[in-house]
Amino acid sequence: MIEARVEKKLVSMVRKLGGRALKFESPGNAGVPDRIVMMPHGKIHFVELKAPGEKPRPLQVAVHEEFEALGFKVEVIDTPEGVEAFARRLDEEQQEYGV
Repeated sequence: MIEARVEKKLVSMVRKLGGRALKFESPGNAGVPDRIVMMPHGKIHFVELKAPGEKPRPLQVAVHEEFEALGFKVEVIDTPEGVEAFARRLDEEQQEYGV
């Protein structure tokens, strides 16, 4: 499954940047993103992983909007290239903090 390859790449690239991309499960709360990415300096991003071209379900979109309203970033990534772009943004964010 290509979604699993995308997920594996995300975990690896985040780790190389000094962070963690933990599987995020919240029993009783359907629609939460697949991974919580924790970076140095307390930066947290949530990541929803999809197969190429696949879109989040309506419940997932609603949860993403709820998280964003609380000030958290939610990324939807469906390709290895999307992981690379996300990793570049994380790296730029870390450089702002001198990491």
